Amino acid sequence: QVQLVESGGGLVQPGGSLRLSCTASGGTLDYSAIGWFHQAPGKEREGVSCISSASDIVYYVDSVKGRFTSSRDNAKKTAYLQMNNMKPEDTGVYYCATVLCGPNYGPAEYGMSTWGKGTLVTVSS
Repeated sequence: QVQLVESGGGLVQPGGSLRLSCTASGGTLDYSAIGWFHQAPGKEREGVSCISSASDIVYYVDSVKGRFTSSRDNAKKTAYLQMNNMKPEDTGVYYCATVLCGPNYGPAEYGMSTWGKGTLVTVSS
């Protein structure tokens, strides 16, 4: 059973950048789409991006388009979320998960989805 671990969170000023990593152990990510989810304080978790196993489908929710970039390196069993021009509303816990990923519906959890435990991002001056 693959396990996922997020890293790269922290405190950043508005307008700054962070790169989150999602690294797998105990298995391969070669055949899994990876989704990134954001849970702001006191709010529901929201899917913000996903990338297909071959990186041929990449989805972004409108609020992060042009600022966030998903990528992956299957040889390193790692997916990345590059976050630029960050805003205070980007604050929250970011999770990665194995998902279904479509260009029109974004990351979707399914029965075999595996989740990481999350990494905290705080955007504040």
